[in-house]
Amino acid sequence: MTELLVPQRFCGPPDSGNGGWTAGALAALDDADAPDDRSDGWPAIEVSLRQPPPLDSPMQVDTDAGVLTASFGGAVIATAHRVDRDLLEVEPVSPEVATGAESSYPGLDFHPFATCFACGTSRSEGDGLRIFPGQTGDGPAGALVAATWTPHPSLHEDWHTYVDETPRASVATTWAALDCIGGWAGDLTERLMVLGRMTARVDDLPVIGEPHVVVGEGRGQDGRKTFTAATLYDADGRVVATAEHTWIAVDAELFGGRMPG
Repeated sequence: MTELLVPQRFCGPPDSGNGGWTAGALAALDDADAPDDRSDGWPAIEVSLRQPPPLDSPMQVDTDAGVLTASFGGAVIATAHRVDRDLLEVEPVSPEVATGAESSYPGLDFHPFATCFACGTSRSEGDGLRIFPGQTGDGPAGALVAATWTPHPSLHEDWHTYVDETPRASVATTWAALDCIGGWAGDLTERLMVLGRMTARVDDLPVIGEPHVVVGEGRGQDGRKTFTAATLYDADGRVVATAEHTWIAVDAELFGGRMPG
């Protein structure tokens, strides 16, 4: 048995963990599927979020038949397991296009969860990721969005068996960078949602201080569910990580957020 803790810094809504960071932190505990040096390629791991992740409260993590389960107060918060399927990457855009899109980020006008570690507008430089995606086009089943991101030194991975000495962002931070951009591709201003499921493959942890581009796209809806995807590219245009998401429409006020208007 081990524990999973989500510090307050990594909140999404003000009173619960950022879905991507929490999912990535749980995936990082999957020792059976983790690469030896941690910055090498990770397989696709699917995390389902059952309840809002508590902040600053240790969750018990148990493993059974390849499934990790994080629980708190007797309730299952999240589960994680490896999946053997390909993830369809989102096509890249140039850093110039991504930078230009940021000025049209809808969250600058209205944000349901301004405290969010990944995309919150109330988070300062070096505290939150401040990934502010704007629309770059229309896909076949939703919007195409993009933003730039440079990992801050405070997000350094604390694992020490790298094949080199290049400082890299943590696994949990990498998942967080792929999280909310999917929600904005699904239009969080019109359809307020929280992350229900995220499947991510990390090819190479992002290098601290290196500019990256993260892109997202909408992939349709089914009732309360919205489907999206995101891919993170490095300065040379190589895929760093990619993810697919399922979002659940909610009343943001029930999660400590704001409703429009």
